[in-house]
Amino acid sequence: MEEIDFFLDHARETMSKSVSHLSHELTKIRAGKAMPTMLDVLSVNYYGNMTPINQVASVTTPDARTLIVKPWEKGLIGEIEKAIINGDLGLNPQNDGEIIRINIPSLTEERRINLVKQAKAEVENGKISIRNSRKDTNEQLRKLLKEGASEDMVKTAEMAVQKFTDEHVKKVEAILEMKEKEIMTI
Repeated sequence: MEEIDFFLDHARETMSKSVSHLSHELTKIRAGKAMPTMLDVLSVNYYGNMTPINQVASVTTPDARTLIVKPWEKGLIGEIEKAIINGDLGLNPQNDGEIIRINIPSLTEERRINLVKQAKAEVENGKISIRNSRKDTNEQLRKLLKEGASEDMVKTAEMAVQKFTDEHVKKVEAILEMKEKEIMTI
């Protein structure tokens, strides 16, 4: 039945988006290592448009504790520095007029534990999102049952939704395991 396939595809898609969103959110939790993606969440005013830093400058990591931001236009260096300071990332940029150098401080044990807690909270939000998608899809399937869809088809679809849910929750847990290892590695 077309409607059941539509709901199953929609469930799979929303669960995958939840996993992608979680991965993106976890990149914001820095593990004490310099990564160019740390600045992906920041934007600067570029000719009247808010533009991500990685679209107006090159962001490189010469070593594990340093980020170098080199704007393609020198006039943007002040805007980029301001965005980094105001970005609530806990970073202190050093502007020499040509490039911005950011030293990433090493993390204390206490800070690492707090970051793991933060990552676990993000993962729990991801799981909730996945389970909400399952719940919404199952509600739609039950409506189809009331509208005359075959009970066997609806039960099969509900089992498929549960399978998608289990697969995506496993992906989320694997992402957490990797992030936890990354944070706790000194």
